[in-house]
Amino acid sequence: MVLSVIVAAFILVLPVELPDKTLFATLVLATRFAPLPVFVGVGTAFAVQSAIAVTAGSLLSLLPAAVVSGVVAVLFLVGAVLLWRSATEGPEDGGEAAEQREQVPFLRAAAISFGVLFAAEWGDLSQLATAGLAARYDAPLSVFLGSWAALLVVSGLAVFLGTKLADRLPIPLIRRVAAGLFLVFAVIAVVETVRAL
Repeated sequence: MVLSVIVAAFILVLPVELPDKTLFATLVLATRFAPLPVFVGVGTAFAVQSAIAVTAGSLLSLLPAAVVSGVVAVLFLVGAVLLWRSATEGPEDGGEAAEQREQVPFLRAAAISFGVLFAAEWGDLSQLATAGLAARYDAPLSVFLGSWAALLVVSGLAVFLGTKLADRLPIPLIRRVAAGLFLVFAVIAVVETVRAL
């Protein structure tokens, strides 16, 4: 494990995930079900999606260095553009929250939470970031741990702070900061691509 890669993955994924649809989906789930099964289901879904992203990024690393850094640059550039464009939009709507928590068994609530988040995370910006980092660094476990830790922090905030969290976050600012981070990583990858040619 490489601590600097874990920290880089954590720092990059955390601001990307804060204003994301999965945060708001988790908020809604936390208003419907008990907190613990929601956190377990969401955390498991994020673990599986992070593993998929790391695997995809690691497969990219088998290609020549110039191709890999070019693909990484494109991934981060696309992420930066999407984040910047979405900064003026409102938060993604996760649907209306139920007035009271439903009394359902632990496994059912966890399974529902897993299904909702697993589906919502496909093609997500945090998945792009994780795949890009896995392609850039030769430390898949470290990228996985940093990415998953960031996703768990966001999930914990959403579950335990509820809908008040969304009201207090300056979502446009978070998205612009995350877009800036993506752009920096894209520029670094472009420089590496030019050097590899």
